[in-house]
Amino acid sequence: MKYRTLFALTTSVALAGCGLNSVPTAEENAKAKWADVENYYQRRADLIPNLVSTVKAAGAQEKAILVEVTQARASASQVKVSGGDLTDPAKMQAYERAQAGVTLSLQRLQEAYPELKSQGNYATLMSQLEGTENRISTARGDYNAAVQSYNTTIRTFPDAIGAKIFYGAKPIVPFKATTPGAEAAPAVNFGNGS
Repeated sequence: MKYRTLFALTTSVALAGCGLNSVPTAEENAKAKWADVENYYQRRADLIPNLVSTVKAAGAQEKAILVEVTQARASASQVKVSGGDLTDPAKMQAYERAQAGVTLSLQRLQEAYPELKSQGNYATLMSQLEGTENRISTARGDYNAAVQSYNTTIRTFPDAIGAKIFYGAKPIVPFKATTPGAEAAPAVNFGNGS
């Protein structure tokens, strides 16, 4: 009985020192860190196209308003009235219509000005791009640190014994950029030819 107790105690201490708990703990930590990386990739895939669409839409609206103002101003400058035309009601009416068109366009621009948000949208987009890329970079760094910890655990004594015997543990591959050009951030295209 005394030997059984001593054997059970010795065995439990030996097993505790052989990575029985530390190996799966380290492995699960690495898996969780990889899930974080995937989460941030998904965030980027979901968020960035929506932000780009928002910026494009706001920019298109503003472009339409500014084009209208420019066209009205151009057409108003084409209608000329000289001193001799002051008595011609048709020329005076054409001149007044052209000037009214500029005034109306400018009023629309002034009324729409609170709605002109493309500059702020671009700033928001840039901030979100930077924040997303920083989150991804941090998550990949955390994953690689967890992988290093796990790989060290399964290769060092005494945890290596339990890792091989109980779990058949194999090293986890750290994150590496494998796509050619992956070191470059994705291009953002607003479809304006640049």
